[in-house]
Amino acid sequence: MKIAIIDYGAGNIQSILFAIKRIGFEAIVTNDWNTIKSADKVIFPGVGEASSAMEKLIESGIDVLIPTLKQPVLGICLGMQLMCNSSEEGNTKGLGIFDVDIIKFTTNVKVPQMGWNTIYNLESNLFNGIKENEYMYLVHSYYAPRCKNAIAYTNYDLKYASALQKDNFYGVQFHPEKSGIHGEQILKNFLELPTNS
Repeated sequence: MKIAIIDYGAGNIQSILFAIKRIGFEAIVTNDWNTIKSADKVIFPGVGEASSAMEKLIESGIDVLIPTLKQPVLGICLGMQLMCNSSEEGNTKGLGIFDVDIIKFTTNVKVPQMGWNTIYNLESNLFNGIKENEYMYLVHSYYAPRCKNAIAYTNYDLKYASALQKDNFYGVQFHPEKSGIHGEQILKNFLELPTNS
């Protein structure tokens, strides 16, 4: 199986590579259009600030490619946020795959949310073998509100969407590669999805 991790200068790619290797798969890190298009699975990571990450994505032209992909695509953290309509962070226009706008946590809570929190209302085969209220590792100041694409929720001052799905596109706000055996199970579930799902 060919697994492509999109390299556009805004992702914590090494930890994802190591996690994939731990569960028995190999991945390639690439910004080559043809390699990404021909991959069986595509992972779209992201850390840092939304507007500068989107600028890097646009510079590489990959912003045009991602919405056209037909195989399963997994956005992680900022990658998931960039797949949404927009983000308040840097007033950023997103890829418009998920029909939701990313907004900032209120001043009622410590920002960023950093550390372990639970996910619940799990509604996807992405979560096969994962129990309700399992803990995942998160680091973020912005979030996706409740929406029709939500497949998991988390509470932090309010209830927000911590995972999204639309057709072949999946997104998780948490870092599965840093979430121990349960995060690795989610990565494994993604890699075992039917390619034409």
